[in-house]
Amino acid sequence: MSTQVYLNGTLVDKTDAKISVYDHGLLYGDGVFEGLRVYSGKVFRLKEHIDRLYDSAQAIALKIPLTREAMTQAVLDTVTANQKVDGYIRLVVTRGAGTLGLDPRKCEPVVIIIVDDISLYPKELYEDGLKIITASTIRNHPNAVNPRIKSLNYLNNILAKMEAIRAGCLEAIMLNHKGEVAECTGDNIFVIKNGTLKTPPTDAGILEGITRNFVMELARAQGIPVVECNLTRHDIYTADELFLTGTAAEVIAVTEVDSRTIGTGKQGTLTRQLRTAFQLAVRV
Repeated sequence: MSTQVYLNGTLVDKTDAKISVYDHGLLYGDGVFEGLRVYSGKVFRLKEHIDRLYDSAQAIALKIPLTREAMTQAVLDTVTANQKVDGYIRLVVTRGAGTLGLDPRKCEPVVIIIVDDISLYPKELYEDGLKIITASTIRNHPNAVNPRIKSLNYLNNILAKMEAIRAGCLEAIMLNHKGEVAECTGDNIFVIKNGTLKTPPTDAGILEGITRNFVMELARAQGIPVVECNLTRHDIYTADELFLTGTAAEVIAVTEVDSRTIGTGKQGTLTRQLRTAFQLAVRV
């Protein structure tokens, strides 16, 4: 069966899913998006993703042409149309087609929902762990484009990702304008030190990850202390364990940063525990 894409209220074959070359999402990265997961036929944390989408849109003064309830149903209908039991959803709202100038007032927003598959990292790395670097590209200043907005303009992240690839890695840590650890190019980051789980707070210049929040819930339910606090590279280098979270990445260990071995150099005990708990919880 060919992939069916939701495009402004209509399901079309992916080969026919087209937008205008005058769309400001293409011309300027003007728009917002969400990445969601389908597990055992159910969309994971759908309400939280929809809420974050509308928060991002509100922050950039983008009026989404659907109510939250209608958007939720559109996502569910697109999953059903593609008969996807386990998969990935990309929900996009662009500013829409307008003029070649920056002025968005003549644009009519476009809603796109894609249901497909995604594999961010090779399967073996979920057991062996990632080797990553710290990028020289810093996270956007919160007073420029706030990282809490999940916008279509991902050039900041892409530049850091390119640094990682050039270094032979698949991911990179991004620091904020104060030199503190923010997040990775597509994932949130967690440190485990002396049995405590630590992660940067939202004001460190991060996207408040849905998976991030869920993993913190899982940790607290298992009696693992959780602290949101500012972290430096020293905290990263001296961690007992280190792992990343994200909708696409799920939960994955990091075993080396900037040529420094983290902990034992293998996936840690608490990381494995939380990863197992996550895999079980999302399929309940």
